[in-house]
Amino acid sequence: MSASVVRATVRAVSKRKILATKAALTLTPAAVSKIRLLLQDRPEYIGLKVGVRTRGCNGLTYTLDYTKEKEKSDEEVVQDGVRVFIAKKAQLTLLGTEMDFVESKLSSEFVFNNPNIKGTCGCGESFNI
Repeated sequence: MSASVVRATVRAVSKRKILATKAALTLTPAAVSKIRLLLQDRPEYIGLKVGVRTRGCNGLTYTLDYTKEKEKSDEEVVQDGVRVFIAKKAQLTLLGTEMDFVESKLSSEFVFNNPNIKGTCGCGESFNI
């Protein structure tokens, strides 16, 4: 079991077409930079793993963990030299999603801009599809 990385927020994106891409998940430059920074002092890890679990008032929430190896059923996304692995259970919920990293005066977090989400809770931590 690997350690949790940071907190993640989910945003439902309306009126956005799902663009066909080779990868199931796209990363913004800010997300790539943050992932690179998180992994730079941890040579034992090969990337981050995105998962999903039942939690919160709206049903599902994303999890982010360091990973040392790619499991057989993981989807691998390689972008600008960083690797993100998507757990089998989370693959369908992430299709067409953009992963961003946002910093403000009060918080810093990964944000999943997901066009597949039908609803989110008020705090943005849980969602339903």
